[in-house]
Amino acid sequence: MKAVRLHQALDLRVEEVSSPSSPPAGFVNLEVRAAGICGSDLHNYCTGEWISRSPSTAGHEFCGRVSEVGKGVNGFAAGDLVSVDSRVTCGTCPACTSGLSNVCESMGFVGEACDGGFAQMVQLPASLLVHHERDLSPRIAAMAEPLAVALHAVRRLALPAGEPVLVVGCGAIGGLSALVLSHLHNGPLLLADLNAEKCALVSQATGGKTVALDETQISKALADKRLRYALDTTGNVIAIEKTLGLLAGGGALGLVGIGHGTLALDPKKLVEAETSLIGCHAYTDELPEAVRMLPSMAPVLERFCQVLSSLDDIPKAYNALLAGEGKTLKTIIEIEE
Repeated sequence: MKAVRLHQALDLRVEEVSSPSSPPAGFVNLEVRAAGICGSDLHNYCTGEWISRSPSTAGHEFCGRVSEVGKGVNGFAAGDLVSVDSRVTCGTCPACTSGLSNVCESMGFVGEACDGGFAQMVQLPASLLVHHERDLSPRIAAMAEPLAVALHAVRRLALPAGEPVLVVGCGAIGGLSALVLSHLHNGPLLLADLNAEKCALVSQATGGKTVALDETQISKALADKRLRYALDTTGNVIAIEKTLGLLAGGGALGLVGIGHGTLALDPKKLVEAETSLIGCHAYTDELPEAVRMLPSMAPVLERFCQVLSSLDDIPKAYNALLAGEGKTLKTIIEIEE
């Protein structure tokens, strides 16, 4: 079968590999139907930071059809359509046993700790599967995982009803966070991104107002209401510093973007303003809820993604995305059945 495997930083290859063997107890084999390229895939490709086994089939945002189940698997049968949980956790560390599996002390991800979804088939623990509706298109079902990340980030921010909120960054997680907010929150939504085209796309889809990271613009957009809450999806330390400077006291900044650099921070300012910094990593139990939200969000999600038709297109797509040539928020590869 065909698979796209990361050997080392900047070494991504489309290769012929053996199909998975019959699944052992507790595992299933999946025919991959669609898979998405994530910013963390690009980060790992560029830096090799999370390479724990080489080569490894990349891809952690995907959906598939169950083709075979191992002994002891309940709730799944051949032909079932599923979205995949990307998290590989130990289940035994203090974080896992206290319900915080997203900060597992030995956390790994599908596509790194084990082979992922940039392949025609994959073998996974059945515990990582969530059923989705049969009439959901593969490209939409493959977006369950990033939608769960966005849902978790919004939940972590814990916005009071009616409170204005700023989403910084209109990439995939920023756009999905704004979409979640447009469904679940009743306060004013502001959007900021240097890419005007992507910002406009998210604005049209969610009703959010586009602003620069500028106090005058934000004050005008909010009719002089205070901005206390924001979500940074960029990981850019300059954007984070600017956003912190825009927040009135008593709120919070959620951090969900993975970036580089060190934040210059005067903790006294956080103390005096009672501003919280909230880290948002992956998700806890949000994936099933995200899957349930997909059908109602499908028309917007279609607008957010571009679709490629072959695994062979993935290396070229990586380079295009790294060059800033992506016009949509998410690149999805639908695999021919």
